[in-house]
Amino acid sequence: MAGQWIEIKAADGGKFRGYLAVPASGKGPGIVLCQEIFGINPYIREVADYYAEEGYVVLAPDLFWRLEKDVDLGYTEAEWKKAFDFLQRFDLDKGMDDITAAVRTLRTRPEVAGKVGALGFCLGGRLAYLAAARSGVDCAVGYYGVTIEKYLGEAAKIKVPMVLHFASEDKYAPPEAVEQIKNAFKGRNDVEIYVYQGVDHAFARTGGMHYDRPASMMAHSRSIALFRKVMGPHHDLSALWDQHTMHEFGTRDVDATMKTMVAQPYVNHIPTLTGGVGHDQLKRFYKHHFIPTTPKDTKLIPISRTIGADRLVDEMLFCFTHDIEIDWMLPGVAPTGKYVEIPLVAIVNFRGDKLYHEHIYWDQASVLVQIGLLDPKKSGLPIAGAETARKLVDENFPSNMLMKNWAKSEGKS
Repeated sequence: MAGQWIEIKAADGGKFRGYLAVPASGKGPGIVLCQEIFGINPYIREVADYYAEEGYVVLAPDLFWRLEKDVDLGYTEAEWKKAFDFLQRFDLDKGMDDITAAVRTLRTRPEVAGKVGALGFCLGGRLAYLAAARSGVDCAVGYYGVTIEKYLGEAAKIKVPMVLHFASEDKYAPPEAVEQIKNAFKGRNDVEIYVYQGVDHAFARTGGMHYDRPASMMAHSRSIALFRKVMGPHHDLSALWDQHTMHEFGTRDVDATMKTMVAQPYVNHIPTLTGGVGHDQLKRFYKHHFIPTTPKDTKLIPISRTIGADRLVDEMLFCFTHDIEIDWMLPGVAPTGKYVEIPLVAIVNFRGDKLYHEHIYWDQASVLVQIGLLDPKKSGLPIAGAETARKLVDENFPSNMLMKNWAKSEGKS
């Protein structure tokens, strides 16, 4: 999703450029993306494209233009030195005027439908915080914003929802600073402050030395939750998931299944390490190893469904007759003709109105018991077969039968 450079008019005269990324739909709420100290470099453009895929019109203004136009730095020692020099010479108030100009520009763009928020990282995290106070945005998200504690005098001006992310090991935004920020917003239910344990500054920068994928994924979900709540766009994730599974198990149409997903999706069946990463590998998996090797009598019986801002959790019974070698669940195991029913959980992540990834969980031991490859009595292992499915739908099905010591607690208080 390639963006474009546009021109922004400064409030005090002059012009500067900004990187604009637009969603595939052509329209969406707006986000002003506030840069790190390295300018509008490939990482910031990647973030802009990422949020465009989520359904937002994203504008990343060149905030160092008054010092040097078109700053685009990497992370070599020399570039770090240059970046810190820009930071020392950066006029914060002028920079905030330029962010306000970017907000105004977004609000006049034909692609922008609805509200405008702010998002920023590092220096940009501080700027996103200040944008909530000064620039008229409808919400703000800041990642490891540096020296926000020095601007808490402006906290009372912030009347919009905000999410701030910090790293427990961050020397640029240390714990004592985070505590000051928390205290300043105590009692504000619309301001969420999260600290990610064991990670350092710039944990969300892909490819960076401190990049931490679990923390980055969690933070992104929380950021998206705020943007969706305040600005939209709102998608029917339940219907999107139903359409996807209908093509997987109903029409068994590989191309239609892939069209429900982002350009580079992935699927991970946790117990068997099967699936695919990226369009080509996942399509290969679906075409040759998933759709044609899934038994024809497969049934998905819904138990519960939980829907969040960017993901869905489906709890179900997965039922089938083992009448074909199931590459993705029982690779290399010849058909046994046995009927199997197992609890299965699908955790499905979306980007915008497309599926991004699926994490699928089930109890492989239960499957092996039901097809006769594992015998609980002979093995002495604490495993169960179809009982796991029965217990899921009937809580009164006996509990603790695998616990040899269960009888010893009878009558004890």
